[in-house]
Amino acid sequence: MLTVFDNIPARERIIVALDCGIEEAFDLADKLQGKAVWMKVGMTLFYANGPAIVYALKERGFKVFLDLKFHDIPHQVEGAAYSAAASGADMLTMHTVGGVDMMMAAQRGAERSAAEYGHEVPATLGITVLTSMNDAALAETGVSRSMADQVVVLAEQAKRSGISGVVASPKEAARLREILGPEAYIVTPGVRPAGADKGDQSRVATPADAFAAGASHIVVGRPITQAADPAAAFEAIAAELA
Repeated sequence: MLTVFDNIPARERIIVALDCGIEEAFDLADKLQGKAVWMKVGMTLFYANGPAIVYALKERGFKVFLDLKFHDIPHQVEGAAYSAAASGADMLTMHTVGGVDMMMAAQRGAERSAAEYGHEVPATLGITVLTSMNDAALAETGVSRSMADQVVVLAEQAKRSGISGVVASPKEAARLREILGPEAYIVTPGVRPAGADKGDQSRVATPADAFAAGASHIVVGRPITQAADPAAAFEAIAAELA
């Protein structure tokens, strides 16, 4: 299925995960400036530095995926999304298991913040099932559905809520693209170049396979950030995709 993202060069849809401290994050950002478009700020970096890290990356010209995975009552999540969007972040995440009302609240908060602060409304993404989990780990949480079916159920709730899309493993991307349509964001962590260490990820694919399956964006962390030459590692992935 053709998507609205197909006209955007693949290199501009690679999100580099800065799961590290602030000094290393700035060093990586400086090395990747002019090459990468997106940086992911997760809990480790944000909880230590707050919105200042988003401001700093935006000042360097990056788009920022702020991956804080909101999960609370709708009132709290609406406020969290409002505050996160005020930082200028371009993507926000929440757990779909929080339910449709919670996701709708997040969308309201993001839209209200963007209007008040003069920002673009960030893409709002629902986490389906973490890419570190396999079927056995999912079953231990009390979910009796298969992994694939659970991801679909949660993605359908995300669609009903009106948020921008989902975060899911590359293994589920093709099915989700059929369900969510050509305009949905489908952001896939668990992406590893061929031969790279899987680390703590269970459901992985190569960058090319993830995009071929329908991902709008891919998240790549350690294969770039822990490389001897992060810029060269990024360019190698971009070259493979080109």
